[in-house]
Formats: sequence, structure tokens, C-alpha cells
Amino acid sequence: MNSVFKSGLLALAAVALPAVASAHPAVGEAAGFSHGFAHPMSGLDHVLAMVMVGVFAFQLGGRAIWLLPATFVLVMAGGGALGVAGVNLPFVEIGIALSVVILGAVVALNVKAPLAAALGMVGLFAIFHGHAHGAEMPEDATGAAYAAGFMIATVLLHGAGLALGYVIGRAGESRSIFVTRAAGGVAAISGLGILAGLI
Repeated sequence: MNSVFKSGLLALAAVALPAVASAHPAVGEAAGFSHGFAHPMSGLDHVLAMVMVGVFAFQLGGRAIWLLPATFVLVMAGGGALGVAGVNLPFVEIGIALSVVILGAVVALNVKAPLAAALGMVGLFAIFHGHAHGAEMPEDATGAAYAAGFMIATVLLHGAGLALGYVIGRAGESRSIFVTRAAGGVAAISGLGILAGLI
């Protein structure tokens, strides 16, 4: 159990480190990259959804381990382009909050969704997250650098979710069921709080 606890701390450190590193000021393309990198880390809704995508991918196993995160990142980039272009997308904030609720519930209940359904769900949520990233790009940021920043941050958050799934799996069957339900439940409840405007 002690090694599981240490592994969990390492996974949390992996999530926290990029946010600390992005706090330093930068100029030009570096500024665009740092703003993009910081954006997913700056909101609890983005962090929870992206970590839950990683945990969900680990739970499904097989090709889902890389297909779910890759789909999220690629579709998110398309949503980001829509946001940068000023294309209106309704219910973005609601879509983001619902992504946290639903992904948290899926993880808590250990839903073994068909791969196609999981990819469709993750892709839909990625559009909302990407649009939010793109729409909030600073005017002085370089688009490509900004996009690279939020895509790399997202990959790291997915990686933290995969690591968390692995750590939970190492805790033993009875403990892993409890911890998975607790982690997914906390995310889903947080999503409801975000949806209600309480968080």
C-alpha cells in the first residue's frame, strides 16, 4: 500500500508541475505557448475532465488506452480552431461541466462502453473544451504556439489519468473498486457543482 501511495503522489506531482512551470513570464511565441499550456491547468473543469479521460481509457484497456486520449486531443484542436475563428458554439460551458459529470460517473461505475461509443463521447466533449481554449486565446499570442501549449498540457493531464488508473489498479481488487468509485464520484459531484455555479 505504501508504494501505491507513493505512486499516487508522483502522479499528482506530474499534474501540478506544469502549472508551476507556466507561471513564469514569457514573450512572443513563448508567451503564446505558456498561455496555451496554462489554460487547461487553470480550470478545475478542464483538469478533472482530462484526467477522467485518462482513467476511463485505462479502464477500457487495449486500443482505448491510446485512442481515447488521441481522439480527445485531435478533436479538441479542431474545436480550438473554431474558437479562434470566432465561430459561435452554443452551451460551451454547460458542455464542459457535463463532461466532468458524465466522465466522472463513467469512471465511478466502471462502464465498459464499446470503443466506438467511448470515442464518440470523448470527441463530443473535446469540441467544447477546445472551443473554450481557442476563444480565450490572448490577442497577442501566436495561434500555433498557443495550440501547441494547450495540446501538450492536455496530453500530460491524460497521462496523469492513465497513471492514476494504473496506481488504482495496483491497489488490489477490493481497494481499487472503492478508490475508482470515490475518484469518479468526486469528479462527478464537482461537475455538478460547476454546472450549478457553486464551484
